[in-house]
This record gives sequence, structure tokens and C-alpha cells, in this order.
Amino acid sequence: MKTLAVVNSKGGVGKTTTAVNLSARFASGDARVLIIDLDSQSSASFSLGIGRQDLTPSIGNVFFDQMPIQEIVRQTSIDGLNLITGSIELANADVIMANVKGRENQLSSAIEHISDEYTYIVFDCPPSLSILTVNALVTADAFIVPMCPQYLALEGVVTLLSAVEKIQEGIGKTAKFLGILLTMVDKRSNAAEELIQMVRNHYKNTVFNTEIGISSALAEAPGFGQSIYDYAPESNGSKAYTDLTIEILDRMLKKGEN
Repeated sequence: MKTLAVVNSKGGVGKTTTAVNLSARFASGDARVLIIDLDSQSSASFSLGIGRQDLTPSIGNVFFDQMPIQEIVRQTSIDGLNLITGSIELANADVIMANVKGRENQLSSAIEHISDEYTYIVFDCPPSLSILTVNALVTADAFIVPMCPQYLALEGVVTLLSAVEKIQEGIGKTAKFLGILLTMVDKRSNAAEELIQMVRNHYKNTVFNTEIGISSALAEAPGFGQSIYDYAPESNGSKAYTDLTIEILDRMLKKGEN
């Protein structure tokens, strides 16, 4: 297993923070990593220091203009981590790709040309079940679902997992479900603790042991175009994403063996 999608149809749950910091951690050592920003808001691209004026060419040019994917890969300031940016054009993907034959396989076809160059590829998906998210789920080996401990966020996860099952039935292939990640956890909140326990009781071992707490460093790092490892390497957020990376790699290994 080498391709991972970070998915949630609800925004503001730490999805991009997770995609960026996992990618940065994956890139430590000798690994070569690519993060693909599939969101029209381009949050992952901004988080890695790309200015709005520099977003193009983006993954949108691959989908809509048949630009070779090799031409849009760019280096980041993190050794071993490359990026393909998102852009505002992706907001119209569902309309533009509506009549494209095999539209759910566009991403899979594109990365075939560069997949062998990377140890891991991470997809930061838009906060919706759009054609871009479907492409990521069809292409990825596995996916994770970040969620914050709020009731509506839990309802969103239930809906998302049900929708993924339907996609799998309709297309015949989707990524394996790796687990739920609890993010933006406030240990001072009794209501949050109760909901966390509810999630763990219901989803059991699919919930990662690691929880990502509320962190000013994690919130600030994107503004400096840095991962948590460059911005605040000794922070709790840095430690949490390191622990999460270990868990994810372990699960990817085990899922790959099954």
C-alpha cells in the first residue's frame, strides 16, 4: 500500500492539516512523497507555502486540459516531499467532467505515469463527495477519515462511510477503510469526551489510538507555509502526528498483507 486519501465530506475537521503533516512525516528519512491537492480551496498548497498567484498549473490542468502530470509536479521546502497544487478551477469539476467517459478513473490514469517515483502518495480531498473525492477513493489503496468530536461531525462520518459503500458497489473498487482519526480534541470538554467514547464504542478498533488535540501551533503553521515539524517540532501536535504516522503505516502494512 502506498496511496492514501484523507477524506471527509464536512469541512473544518482537520483534514488538510492531517494530509500535510502526514505527508511531511512520511517524507522523513529516504522516502519520496507526493501530496496532491484536490480541493478548489487549495488549502494544502497554501499550507506548503504556495501563493495564490502560483497555483497554476494545477491538477485541474491534468483533468481538464490533458496536461501531462509530470509537468505540474513541484518541489516543496521539505526534503523528499513534492506537491501537485489545487486551484479554483476544481470547483467546476463535477460539471466539466459530467460527460467524460471513465471520469472516475481520471486520477488513477494520471498517476500511473509517476507512481513508481514515490514511496507514498497522499490525496487531500475536497470537503464533499464530488467526482474528485470519488477519483481519490478509486485510486487510493486506503483512506482515513478525520473528524472532530461533535455530534454533526459524527453524523457526517456515518453518511460518508455509507456513501463509500455505495460507490464501491457501483464501481467495484474503492480504497480500503483504514480508520477514523479524532481531531481538534478538547480534553476539558465533558461533551467531547462523551462523544469520543461513543465513537470508540461504535467503531471500535477502526478508531486510531492517537488523538490530535486542539493546538495553536497546528493552527498557526499553515500561515507560515510550514508543516508542524518545521514550525514547532517539539510541540504536542508534532508528537501526535508522529504517533499517528506510525499507526497508519502499521495498518497499511497489515491491510496490504490481507
